[in-house]
Amino acid sequence: MRIARFSIDVPGGQSDPAYGVLSGEVDDYGQPAEDAVVVGLAGDPLYAGVKPLDQTFPIGEVRLLAPVLPRSKVVAIGKNYADHVAEMKGVTGGDTPTEPLLFLKPNTSVIGPGDTIVKPVQTDNLHYEGELAVVIGRICRDVPPEKAADVVYGLTVANDVTARDLQVKDGQWSRAKGFDTFCPLGPWIETELSLDDVRDGLRLQTFRNGDVVQDGSTRDLIFDIPTLIAHVTSVMTLLPGDVILTGTPSGVGPMEPGDEVEVVVEGIGALTNKVGARA
Repeated sequence: MRIARFSIDVPGGQSDPAYGVLSGEVDDYGQPAEDAVVVGLAGDPLYAGVKPLDQTFPIGEVRLLAPVLPRSKVVAIGKNYADHVAEMKGVTGGDTPTEPLLFLKPNTSVIGPGDTIVKPVQTDNLHYEGELAVVIGRICRDVPPEKAADVVYGLTVANDVTARDLQVKDGQWSRAKGFDTFCPLGPWIETELSLDDVRDGLRLQTFRNGDVVQDGSTRDLIFDIPTLIAHVTSVMTLLPGDVILTGTPSGVGPMEPGDEVEVVVEGIGALTNKVGARA
């Protein structure tokens, strides 16, 4: 099931955000078929369950929004692919982590598909980082790895936007990762993929202006999702709608105003955003 959050055109602008289920095929590049529709839901399915309404909207007539607004936080994982550790050694330094490396992105950094990533004036080196994201479905603390699937609502796609020069300058990552617009999420939440599917390998690609710049697989995660959930919840309580970013494969690089960046995760969908400059 693909859970979307969306708005539609109404006189004077856009409707209030609503939730729905995408019905229709999605191709290998994460694009829905032209005849796909969104079936409206009553309330937020994270809290109200999936309750379809007698409403359908052609996919071409809706504006997809970030499928979830994290209730409290986005927990991100650094250096969780060996090839990315290697490419970053000369930039941020450090060896392969012996336990998951955690940092936080504020929920105010979240934007949706089609929204603009804004390059701040403080950075001269803005980077994309395509990632698989996990949406948490219930309050949880001290979750053992074997119970991790019980607290996962679904999976989505993320771009962990990073001001690389500020990451190096500050020596810690809050500012470099935390600007407004630095956490695109979408295009929807896929609830039917399992953690075994992730372990077996979902292809993750990032395209910059149509060119492939990242091409990895989730089978190469250093720490798998059960391990990440166990580690994060040993530190902090997760709430419904909180998001874990699982790390990026190699190939990270710069993006500039005018660029278009698309992250595609097999079996989920495509997250596309343009880059703009702060006015």
